[in-house]
Amino acid sequence: MSAAFTPTRYKLSVEDYHKLGDAGILNEDSRGELIEGELIQMAPIGVAHMGLVNRLNKLLVIAVGDRGVVSVQNGVTMPPYSEPQPDFAILVPGADRITGDLPGPTDVLLLIEVADTTLAYDRKVKLPLYAQKGIAEVWIVNVQARCIETYREPTANGYQGRTDVGPEDRASPHALPDVQVELKEIFR
Repeated sequence: MSAAFTPTRYKLSVEDYHKLGDAGILNEDSRGELIEGELIQMAPIGVAHMGLVNRLNKLLVIAVGDRGVVSVQNGVTMPPYSEPQPDFAILVPGADRITGDLPGPTDVLLLIEVADTTLAYDRKVKLPLYAQKGIAEVWIVNVQARCIETYREPTANGYQGRTDVGPEDRASPHALPDVQVELKEIFR
């Protein structure tokens, strides 16, 4: 009697993912990201999402200045099986290199996800991944609630600390405490 075959999914590594790009199978217009070995199609960008990303980009670039690199909708490599594309990654100075590897968790000061239609996915899938990879701080810009959910103190089981910043308040990243984001400026 033979054993029953149980199919398993093949997990793409970050290296495999990059080979798909090198071969032209994926390109800059391919709206996907690698999460735990699976190629995930990203949600279409709506008007609210685009507007908030543009407003935040302007505010963050000015506020962060030369103390970091504001990376917009670019990959952050999290080997061996993930390369998400958060809406923002505030990276350590010098992480805007044009050769070598993509930024990884040690380059990240803050990750930001703008969540309108993706709120549940960002909380249930991406947030635990970021915590497991040691990302010190993540903000989820909750479009419907008009707040920023801030997550700090990563562990293997998720983030220990969560604070919600309301529409009349300011958010400030732990790594750059003098950077102030006034929510009334982004949710106007």
